[in-house]
Amino acid sequence: MNRLWAVKAGFEKPLKKPANNSDLHGNAPDNSPVVLLLVDVINDLEFPDNRELIKNLAAFGRNLFKLKKRAQRAGIAIVYVNDNFGRWRSDFNRQVEHCLEEGVCGAPLTRLLKPEKEDYFVLKPKHSGFFSSTLETLLVYLQAKILIITGIAGDRCVLFTASDAFLRDYQIFVPSDCTISNHVKDNREALKLMRRVLKADTRPAAKIDLARLKKHAPG
Repeated sequence: MNRLWAVKAGFEKPLKKPANNSDLHGNAPDNSPVVLLLVDVINDLEFPDNRELIKNLAAFGRNLFKLKKRAQRAGIAIVYVNDNFGRWRSDFNRQVEHCLEEGVCGAPLTRLLKPEKEDYFVLKPKHSGFFSSTLETLLVYLQAKILIITGIAGDRCVLFTASDAFLRDYQIFVPSDCTISNHVKDNREALKLMRRVLKADTRPAAKIDLARLKKHAPG
């Protein structure tokens, strides 16, 4: 069932923007119609079948770093949506510390994309960033309309997050050079699926005009 249709039909009540809370937003923007999501980039990458992903990691990291810096300059909110990797007694800061440890495959990427004080973060227990997390509440607070979804892995967590965003009627961008999977072929197929089924725009990050996107975001 399309969520927007359900709201209009009276089956589901629309979420309202929570009252402002200075403890929540800090120095980040109160209102951000465009939001950049970084999915599972704080990751030790210590899993089987990671060789091809590690080989392509440097280019992916550079592209995403540039996109994040452009988003910061454009005043776009940045949200780290990260798996807890089954560590239920952990928190996001501990996840960052773990992924910076020497010898961990994901350490170079974590050093490059380490969260900054103005960034938001959401911990998720499963593939989708929306499932049993606070992401939807945060996006309502920010009055988000457009999501730029990036991260690891394109054929899993990025795909599931984009699918749930589509069901919530967000306009979706998934930059083809800012998502990565274990295998290039799998990533390419996932992007193709998101273009066809989720109507996602998968142009490379450098071709996304962030200022224009923000200016013309739906009201």
